[in-house]
Amino acid sequence: MYKLITNDRTATDVSMFPVYILSLATFIVFFQGFMVAPLLPLLSEQFGTTTRHVSFIEPSYLLGYGLFTLVYAPLSDRFGRFRIITLCLIIFSVLTLLTAYAHGINQMIFLRLLTGIGAAGIAPTTISWISDRYPYEERGHALGIFFGNMAGGTAFGSSAGALITSLVGWQWLFIGVASIALLILLLIVMYQKDIFKANEMIRGVKENIFLVFCNILSSGRARHTYFYVLFNGMFHGGIFAWLAYFFYRNYDLDELQIGLALLGYGIPGLLLGPLLGKLADHYGRQRIIPLGLFFGALTVLLLSQNLNLAASCVLVALLSLGFDLSHPLFAAIVTTFSAQKGAATGLFAFFLFSGYGLGSLLLSLIINIGLETAFQVFGGCLLLAAICSIFVFRKEK
Repeated sequence: MYKLITNDRTATDVSMFPVYILSLATFIVFFQGFMVAPLLPLLSEQFGTTTRHVSFIEPSYLLGYGLFTLVYAPLSDRFGRFRIITLCLIIFSVLTLLTAYAHGINQMIFLRLLTGIGAAGIAPTTISWISDRYPYEERGHALGIFFGNMAGGTAFGSSAGALITSLVGWQWLFIGVASIALLILLLIVMYQKDIFKANEMIRGVKENIFLVFCNILSSGRARHTYFYVLFNGMFHGGIFAWLAYFFYRNYDLDELQIGLALLGYGIPGLLLGPLLGKLADHYGRQRIIPLGLFFGALTVLLLSQNLNLAASCVLVALLSLGFDLSHPLFAAIVTTFSAQKGAATGLFAFFLFSGYGLGSLLLSLIINIGLETAFQVFGGCLLLAAICSIFVFRKEK
C-alpha cells in the first residue's frame, strides 16, 4: 500500500479536481442532514407535537450515521472505495425520497435513522481515498476541500432548505435532495476511471477488523485524538442543532430568515478550507488545533449573551471557522494510525458522527435549564478542552 501511495504522489501536483467531485457526495449528505434544523417549529406544528420531540430527527440521523461508519469504511479496504461510495449514495437517495412521504414524526425519525445508516460510508471512505492518493505533508489541502464541503453542506442545507420549504413545502425539499444525490452518483460513475484507477487496487484485505481497531486504539496518541474528535463533534453537533431555535426564539425569525442567518456557518469552510489545510501543513497541527477549539468555545459563549442579530450572524460564521481549524487536522492525524486507512478513518467517522448525535441529544435533554445556560455549559467545556489540547497535541508538528 505504501508503494501505491508513493507512486500516486504526482496526482497532488496535477489537480484537486477528483477531490471536489467526491466531496460533492459529502456535501449533499450534510445538506440533507442539517436542512431540517430551521424547520423544527414548522414540523412541530404540522405533526402536532413539541419542538423537543421533533428535534430528535437530528440525533437519530447522526447516531445511525456514526455507528455504521465502523461497518462501511473497513469494507472499502476489502471491496474498493468506488463500490462503497456508490452503494451508499444509492441507499441515501432512495431513503431520502421515502422521507418525503412520512405521515408522522415518529415515522420521520425512523426514516432519518435508516438514511443515516445508509449514507454512513460516504464521508469516511472519501477520507480513506484522500489518504491513499495524497502524501501526509500535502494531505491538509485535500482534507481542507473535503471538510469545506462538509461545512458548506451543513450551512447551505439550513439556508436553502428553509428557502425551498417556504416556496414548495418540505416534501419537495426531500425529493429535490434525492434527485441531486442521483446526479452526483452519475457524475462519480462517469469519472470513475480518473478518480479510482489507482485506488481500486486497495482491496482484498482480510484481517480481523476488530483486531485492527484494537491495535489502533492501543496507541495513546490515537486515543487522545479520537477523544477530541468525539468531544468536538458533540460540541458542534449540539450547538448547531439548536441554532435555528435560538434565532427563532430570540429574534422572532421565520424559516427563511433563520436559514439566511445560518448561511454564514459554511462560508469560511468553502472559501478558506484549502488555505486552512495548507496552513496546517506548513505551520503544524499543534498550533492550529488549539486555535480552532478556542474559536469554537468563545463564539458560543458570546452567542449565549444574546447580542444583536448582526453580531449573532457573525458569530455563527466564526463558529464554523472553529470547526474548519480543528476537524480537518484531526482527520489528517488519523490517517497515520494504520496502513488500513479504512479502519482508521472508520473510527474517525464513528467518533465524529456519534459526537454529533450525542451532542444534539445531550443538549435536547438539558434544554430545560435554559438555552443560553446550555450554550454556556457547552462553551465552557470546550474552552477547558482547548487549554488541554495545547499539551495533548504539542508533538503534532
